Amino acid sequence: MKALPPILLVLLLAAPLPLAAQEWVPRRVGEIQALDKVNARVATLRATVGEPTRFGTLTITLRACHARPPDEVPDAAAFLDVTDAQRGGGDQQVFRGWLFADAPAVNMFEHPVYDLRILSCR
Repeated sequence: MKALPPILLVLLLAAPLPLAAQEWVPRRVGEIQALDKVNARVATLRATVGEPTRFGTLTITLRACHARPPDEVPDAAAFLDVTDAQRGGGDQQVFRGWLFADAPAVNMFEHPVYDLRILSCR
């Protein structure tokens, strides 16, 4: 997992946000788009918070999923734990962090075979 460049982190922390833009609504189910880069298989996974979901050799556990209120521009943020059964002879953690629907490049899931992206939280 890569850290944010210091200048970007300072700008994000210093920028005042309107009160309404800071509100997130916790949700129980997240929709995750998964891509197998080897065979170009794309799937939309429905993951429930706290329950593991499988895709290929990955085990994806959604720890938190938040959405914007209905009266705001749609967006989603999800905290994921991802392990890979093919790494190191057993389940090895390959990602732990937040994914953002409207800004996927902020914190990307980097894996040689798979790609994950949060679509929504419901």
